[in-house]
Amino acid sequence: MHNPAHSHNPPNASGLALVGLDAPPAVVQIVGVSAAWRKLLMQADMAAPHLQVAAIEGEHGTGKHTLARYLFNRSPLASTTFQRRDAREWLATDADPAALAGFTYLDRVDLLAPPGQGLLLGVLKNLQDRPPGRAVVLASSQTSLRQMAGQGLLLPDLAFRLTAIRFAIPPLRQRREDIAPLAQFLLDRICTRYQQRPVVLGPGTLARLLQHSWPGNVRELASVLEAALLESENSVIRPVDLALPDGPVALLTVPGAQPSSVPGAPFTVLDPTPAAPAADLSLDSMIRQHVQYVLDLNRGNKLRAARQLAISRSTLYRILANENLLAR
Repeated sequence: MHNPAHSHNPPNASGLALVGLDAPPAVVQIVGVSAAWRKLLMQADMAAPHLQVAAIEGEHGTGKHTLARYLFNRSPLASTTFQRRDAREWLATDADPAALAGFTYLDRVDLLAPPGQGLLLGVLKNLQDRPPGRAVVLASSQTSLRQMAGQGLLLPDLAFRLTAIRFAIPPLRQRREDIAPLAQFLLDRICTRYQQRPVVLGPGTLARLLQHSWPGNVRELASVLEAALLESENSVIRPVDLALPDGPVALLTVPGAQPSSVPGAPFTVLDPTPAAPAADLSLDSMIRQHVQYVLDLNRGNKLRAARQLAISRSTLYRILANENLLAR
C-alpha cells in the first residue's frame, strides 16, 4: 500500500502501518466493484479537496484507515503529514487548537467520555472558525455518531459537526461482490510479502469465502487468506485450507461472484441466507447472467472474460447471442 515513514512499526492486517506520524504514502489502493463501494469512492473524490472536519463510520476491519489515507492523498494537505492518533490519547496530550495543522485522523471517537467529547467540540469550534486549508480532522467510529447522539451518548453539537461530511463504509457481508476482487488483491500482496509465486483459489474456495458472514470484515479476510496460504499445496488454496466455521448454506447467485481462476470451478455460489426467487431460474438464464457480469468486470474484454470463465471465445459468443446452450 505505502511505505511507512517509521519502519519499526508493524503493519496491520489491512497493510497500513500503525504509525503516529507518517510521511505521505505513494499509493493507497482501494479495491471493490460493488455499487455501494463505487458510490463511497465517488463521495470521497468529491469531498477530499474541501475537507476540514469529517467522520468515517464502519465496523471493525472495514477499512476506515485505508479510506482516510485515500482522502488524505486527494486533499490539499497531501504534501504534509498524516497523523493517526487514538482520540482519547490525543485529546489528553496534544489537542492544542492553536497549533493544529496537517491531517489528523482520530481513532474511536465513539469511545470518548463526556469530558473528552467537550474537549473535542472545543477543538472543532476553533478549527471551523479558521479559514480552511491549514488543518483537517477526520474522526473514525465503529457506530453511528448520529445514533449515539439520539441515544444521549454523544453531545449533539459534536455529532452535528463531525457528520456534516460523513463516510459510512458498509460491512463486507453487505457487499459480497467485493469479496472476489479483494481476495485476489490480498493474496497477491501476501504472496509478495512472503516472496512466493502467485497462488489461485481452487474449485469451491470462492464459494466458501462467499458463504462466510465476515464479522471481522476485510481484516478477517486478510487473516484467513494468509493462514490458508501457509496451508496450501501446489499454489492452490482449497476450501479445506480456509480456517472458517462450517454451517448450513443455501444455493444463491451472488452479484459479483467471479469464478475461480482454476479451470472447472463451479458457477454456483454458496450463501448462508436463502435467495429471493429470480424471474427466470433456467440454467441458461443463470449462465448468461454470470457471463455478462464477468464481461462487465473486464470492461467488455471478451478474451479476458473467456479466460476467467475457462471457456473458449466461441462459447462466449454463443452465450452472448442467447443460444440455447443445453440443446447443443
